[in-house]
Amino acid sequence: MSEFNPSDPFGFFANMLKQGASNPFVPPLTEEEIERKIIECKTVEQWLSMQIGMLQMTVKTLEMQKAGLAAFKQNIDPNPEHS
Repeated sequence: MSEFNPSDPFGFFANMLKQGASNPFVPPLTEEEIERKIIECKTVEQWLSMQIGMLQMTVKTLEMQKAGLAAFKQNIDPNPEHS
């Protein structure tokens, strides 16, 4: 079944895997390539952790600004329902 069948969306992948002995989605890796990928993944993980820290700090800063603004508004008009 080497012909394209539009009613079978996974047929293309099944045919590709049947035709060759090796899986085209997982190329053979050497020990050096695996070590390089581990290092790359750890680098990305560290960068993402730093970005999470910056995002958390931004949220805390905005929460402090919101609380400060609410306190400022309360000092300007302590009884808003009597206006």
